[in-house]
Amino acid sequence: MGAQYAHRRNIDPGEEARPNVSQLSPFFRHRLISEEEAVSAALTVHGGEQATKFIQEICWRTYFNGWLEHHPSVWSDYVSDRDAQFQALEKDKGLRADYEAAIEGRAGIDGFDHWAGELTETGYLHNHARMSFASIWLFTLKLPWALGADFFLRHLHDGDPASNTLSWRWVAGLHTPGKTYLAKKEAIETCSDGRFAPDNLAQSGRQVPGAENPQSQQLPARDSLPDERFALLLTEDDLSVETWLDEHLDIEAIAGLHSAETRCAADVSEQAVAFTNGALKDGLARAGSHFGVSAQNLSDDRDRQTALKDWANSLETRHIVLPYIPAGWTHDTLSPLLSELQADGLHIHQIRRNWDECFWPHAKKGFFKLRKQIPSVLDALDIAEGLKLDG
Repeated sequence: MGAQYAHRRNIDPGEEARPNVSQLSPFFRHRLISEEEAVSAALTVHGGEQATKFIQEICWRTYFNGWLEHHPSVWSDYVSDRDAQFQALEKDKGLRADYEAAIEGRAGIDGFDHWAGELTETGYLHNHARMSFASIWLFTLKLPWALGADFFLRHLHDGDPASNTLSWRWVAGLHTPGKTYLAKKEAIETCSDGRFAPDNLAQSGRQVPGAENPQSQQLPARDSLPDERFALLLTEDDLSVETWLDEHLDIEAIAGLHSAETRCAADVSEQAVAFTNGALKDGLARAGSHFGVSAQNLSDDRDRQTALKDWANSLETRHIVLPYIPAGWTHDTLSPLLSELQADGLHIHQIRRNWDECFWPHAKKGFFKLRKQIPSVLDALDIAEGLKLDG
């Protein structure tokens, strides 16, 4: 989290040797580890100056999540584009052949083919490899961006609707209009620690088809905890509620439900689903221990919609609390079910972490607007009073 990360975070020496990055992204994605915990640890061990880059990278994830909450139609536009592009594959045999060669690691491009196999086998890619892969996909192979984003979501253990969608749009020049990321041989050779040096890369970008950024919307208001007994429902988006909810709250029951199988158009990898389910089980176990209440995993039931309704109808309380569900497949899957519960007379409370509440209002435009606010926000959160960060 300190100087080594700051100086060598962009170097990827390979799967067997990555001491320069944390590889904690799958745990941050599901909030098995919270941003507050990681930032506090970095500051305690390294101090503000050496921990600057690590903290800023944590805040990139926060920025993407906040930006998508201000522009939720970007997610729905992506889903529409993805589905249309898969339909195009059915009609265009040449496009399908190119697409299948890319995801199977048969494109004939040094590095790219390796990364396709690494992603499929491990569910992880170094950040610079992701950037280079996306750039080659878009500008050298000239494949549709939403199909590439879907390929990542199919396999990544840290698959996240905001970070994945907006990172692909950033490389494509859609998130920051006109500013593409073009992969270059020299940069790949340096950042892969000399492992790869592809010669046949595009020398210029192209205008990638995609929806423009919509106007920013106001953030939805967060709900408050009810003043009476309630039930707690966990999703894959926040699985460390014991770090921010008081153990003395009057909770009747706890349940959890994930939607990992709905994250992409094709079949999600068994590894990605297993990681998400394991994360949910771990989060439920810790929540149950924290509040002294038994916790039930509704994802174990084949008919999750019925399982959720049966669980809700078995409650004595009419209040269900869950951590705020941001834009993405969990929101798409659960919102109709939660609306049905509300129609049945249940009160649904979506509560939001102070971290998001303080950072997200600064995520309407570019990252650097938010970056300037990092010291003051951390101060407001009582994480680092009077902190000064470099850069």
